Amino acid sequence: MTTVLLLIHLFVTIALIGVVLIQRSEGGGLGIGSSQGMGAFMSGRGTANLLTRTTAILGAIFFALSLSLALLNRGTTVARSILDTPPPATTAPATPAPLPAPALPAVPAAPTK
Repeated sequence: MTTVLLLIHLFVTIALIGVVLIQRSEGGGLGIGSSQGMGAFMSGRGTANLLTRTTAILGAIFFALSLSLALLNRGTTVARSILDTPPPATTAPATPAPLPAPALPAVPAAPTK
């Protein structure tokens, strides 16, 4: 599911970038060639309205897909690098156990007379 949404998100992103780059900053249509925009198909004003509406729709889809992908992937963090792993928990050093008393060397028994 996430892969499908990610692919759709990629296509919407590319389309949004393309639509934004086609627009003129003065709002004069496609910005290619004359002020007629797409020629006799639409007027300059109609082209600007179409591109503005398309940008708004693609922006809303982009926003919705971004939120849905973020909600689907929350809490699924996977350590992909040694840098992503948290440092090991440091604990206080354990107190060493007391050493056993040294055994006394065996004293040879005194010879009996």
